[in-house]
Amino acid sequence: MLLSAKSPPARRLYQQVADRIRAFIRDGRLSAGTRLPPERELALQLGVSRPSLREALIALEIDGTVEIRMGSGVYVCSPQAMLEGETPALGESPSELMQVRSMLESSAATLAAARVGRQQLERVKECLEAMRQDGLSGRTMVENDRRFHLAIAEMTGNSILIRLIGDLFDDRHSPISSRMSERTENPQAWKAAFVEHEAIYLALVARDPQVAAAAMLHHLQASHARWSGESVAPGG
Repeated sequence: MLLSAKSPPARRLYQQVADRIRAFIRDGRLSAGTRLPPERELALQLGVSRPSLREALIALEIDGTVEIRMGSGVYVCSPQAMLEGETPALGESPSELMQVRSMLESSAATLAAARVGRQQLERVKECLEAMRQDGLSGRTMVENDRRFHLAIAEMTGNSILIRLIGDLFDDRHSPISSRMSERTENPQAWKAAFVEHEAIYLALVARDPQVAAAAMLHHLQASHARWSGESVAPGG
């Protein structure tokens, strides 16, 4: 029996974009201390979306190739000798993760609203109240946010869906997602997220699948906008 070799994993788009920027530095088009072009201009030059460029710049910041100075720009800080090789994988693309979560969890909310029971609603309500207390005390809501989304997934009765939603949520702890969270999460963002969670809960109470799906989709799209909408380079 012949054993087929596994194909190497495809390189994520942010890695490919980061590699191209590293090549600019390596061949001398961008030297140490140089400010990169504004985000909009650089995205057009590379032929990529601004969210993909932001992820690439975050990846380059993590490995020390560039420094992102909020309100000033992105600056090259690595000498050419340090730029051999490719940009390492730092987790899944945050933008792609949120796109997949939007598709899966809006469908999960549809099923949940059709199947929800009293005890399950109480569990979601407890998660929501715990998030409220987190906000009042200045703690991060991440753990109770996870419990909230998993409680809704469990209403579907689909073990695969539950596992996928949990795994996708936990990908927020990857190096690239964690760094983006550090830049975008703040009390105001969590306050907005809480209001969105409350709307999801009320749709479940009403047992309205369509409204529940719409509320979940709105929440995840708004989260995506908060997470990836910050411009890391001025003038973009």
